[in-house]
Amino acid sequence: MRDNTTPKEKLLKKIRQALLEKRDNPYPNLENLPHYPPAPEDLDLMFAEEFMAVSGQFAFCEDEVQFIETLLELAEQRNWRKIYCWEPALQEILSRYEYPFFETDKDFEQAEVGFTLCEALIARNGSILLSNGNAAGRRLSIYPPVHIVLAYTSQLVPDLKDGFAVIKQKYGANIPSMVSTVTGPSRTADIEKTLVLGAHGPKEIFVFLLEG
Repeated sequence: MRDNTTPKEKLLKKIRQALLEKRDNPYPNLENLPHYPPAPEDLDLMFAEEFMAVSGQFAFCEDEVQFIETLLELAEQRNWRKIYCWEPALQEILSRYEYPFFETDKDFEQAEVGFTLCEALIARNGSILLSNGNAAGRRLSIYPPVHIVLAYTSQLVPDLKDGFAVIKQKYGANIPSMVSTVTGPSRTADIEKTLVLGAHGPKEIFVFLLEG
């Protein structure tokens, strides 16, 4: 007798039969398993490698003096004159070494560098976790063509979930309205598949990492 069943009907019949058969879940604890292998102890090296792989620029500084010296040299090379810094902790460091900066948003449309802190550094993918929970707000890390971040080794965490845990512990129920990750300079290749840096934000991003 000729079988008039179409290939589609045969396939659907197999699927229905499979759905009717009850089988034990071969991976009962899948949701609780880690997504990645354990992170290495040297998170600073891991972050630096991942961050530079996405065109970020990284510098490790042993102390504030080395940080200021490196910043001065970089600013002289790039001829930066309008560096904006709104966070009191950063202003204190720059003022201590008499480094000039703009502490208000006067002539902000002419800003060359936005200088901020961060919430955490995500070592796994070289990302910077930012929020608007501090004086830098939303604008300072987005508008200027260059974004400089000062971070400390104590802010290094393995994965994104660890970064969110840091924010939850810091702010409690008052989570900032803007929490974002920055992975390298802003970029797009939407137009004729040509990579353009600085498309929607800074075209250069620096991380200065200090012990602490």
